[in-house]
Amino acid sequence: MTETSLRMASQHGPRTDLHRRKWLKIALWLVAATMTYNCVEAVVALWSGIAAESSVLVGFGLDSVIEFAAAGVLLWRFAAEARGEDDEVVDAREHVVHRFVGATFIALALYVSGEALATLYTQSAPQESQVGIALAVLSLLLMPAVAWGKLRAAKEVGSAALRAEAKETLACSYLSLTLLLGLAANAVADLWWADPVAALAMVPWLVKEAREALNGGGCSAEAGRG
Repeated sequence: MTETSLRMASQHGPRTDLHRRKWLKIALWLVAATMTYNCVEAVVALWSGIAAESSVLVGFGLDSVIEFAAAGVLLWRFAAEARGEDDEVVDAREHVVHRFVGATFIALALYVSGEALATLYTQSAPQESQVGIALAVLSLLLMPAVAWGKLRAAKEVGSAALRAEAKETLACSYLSLTLLLGLAANAVADLWWADPVAALAMVPWLVKEAREALNGGGCSAEAGRG
């Protein structure tokens, strides 16, 4: 075992096969549920965002696409373990997924920054979007609970990749709040600049999580099996 694996194993204690299988199933269910929700969320957010010319709403939709892709790659990682692949194969996929999630955070941060700055420069006001506001409220209610579940599952199975993807779900929660504030400010007070400013407010979070994912976390698939 690596030093990180030993540390994680000592923190969480021994894991029985039954216990691990239980949490692996929970993790798979949560990731699959995330993929389903994000698929619907992406369609609604992109459609309503383009209609309302809202950079923060379009960015929210793209985040849903990115999170859908990250969850799909994560399922690829867990599929290897479910088939009983060697630890080396599972760990290799774990690292690929972890870095992939970090790259998606960077892609989202770049898009949001560029779109928001362009909106501020052109001073183009987005139209009101009741659909966007409703979507933001729904996501704000659902995503924190899903993220918590995945963080708990990541701890139990010892997966840094799942933990990173769970952080992306937390980012979705943050984006939901940012989206809600931006759209509500524009709808209530006609503050056209609130939308791009709200979009820029999410960038530091995205960059922080990108760096953490790319640099690796303190959790390892090997630790969960130790």
